[in-house]
Amino acid sequence: MATLNRSPFLKRLFKNKGAFFGLILIIVSLLLALLCYFIAPDTSPNANRMIPEIGSKKPGFTTLLLRTKRDKTVAKTGFFKQLLNGAEESYQYVPVTAYTVVKDSIVFQKYVDEGITERRSIPLSLAGDPPVVKTKYYLGTDKFGRDILSRLLIGVRVSLSVGLIAVLISLTIGILLGAIAGYFKGWVDDVIMWFINVIWSIPTLLLVFAITLALGKGFWQVFIAVGLTMWVNVARLVRGQVLAVRELEYIEATRALGYSHTRAIFRHILPNILGPVMVIAASNFASAIVIEAGLSFLGVGVQPPQPSWGLMIKENYNFIITHNPMLALAPGIAIMLLVLAFNLLGNGLRDALNVRGKI
Repeated sequence: MATLNRSPFLKRLFKNKGAFFGLILIIVSLLLALLCYFIAPDTSPNANRMIPEIGSKKPGFTTLLLRTKRDKTVAKTGFFKQLLNGAEESYQYVPVTAYTVVKDSIVFQKYVDEGITERRSIPLSLAGDPPVVKTKYYLGTDKFGRDILSRLLIGVRVSLSVGLIAVLISLTIGILLGAIAGYFKGWVDDVIMWFINVIWSIPTLLLVFAITLALGKGFWQVFIAVGLTMWVNVARLVRGQVLAVRELEYIEATRALGYSHTRAIFRHILPNILGPVMVIAASNFASAIVIEAGLSFLGVGVQPPQPSWGLMIKENYNFIITHNPMLALAPGIAIMLLVLAFNLLGNGLRDALNVRGKI
């Protein structure tokens, strides 16, 4: 039985500059997805700190924010809880242009709009420590006054999660059906191929819409909907590979030795077709990210206030032709880079595994 020689494979993969660049981007994205709530300037759940007065500001916008204590007591957030969901805010934030401490009060000029301020004061005991912080929004703010950079970082987690779960679902269904069709042939192959062709004939986006509407809108529903539409390519590829491998001598030897069909498929056939499967998995990962972004843009994907790159484009695309195009361009560039990374990695895997002529 053929085996994969890892050392030459890794050498060929790392010599491919495009694949190496894509792998670095993917690793950085994974680290950002894991640590996003510790890296993002806004660590609130879903980076949903809304400050309407500073909505739709350009990249590099800097302001003073007065921190005032919330009415309710907020419990301290543990490490793992913050890692998963962020930390609940202990303060409310008010944009100010100037402030001064007078005895036991803070007198400040509240920022209302460009050139408009309002004089107010609060007891010093209701302010945080320090009471005022200087904040810079490196990518600007959206129309709700939320930090674009923070939502962009947390959106990495959504895109990678959709890609991972969609690929796992598509590989599970596609490998199972493709292997059964290719190994048993005959009427089993005819039935499975008929089903594959029916699914193949339905436009992907239309199928995703139907599944999403059946399952409902939401975070997990998007994963399942995308995954259930991407298994067809995998099944067709696996079927073709199994049809070729099942006729080789070592597979005939497993039949002569009386091994079960299950063992022949999972122990002797599938391990030898992993190369093409890995390549199509990388391609499906990139496709899943694009499909999720498209669904969120159309309003049937990830729902607010959870940050999704497609949803961010939807909320801010009208600014492309106005004064602040970066609000929509930033998530668009992020989608482009992540999809490019997986496509480059897929091309590198194809070359390193020498499966160019098999797909």
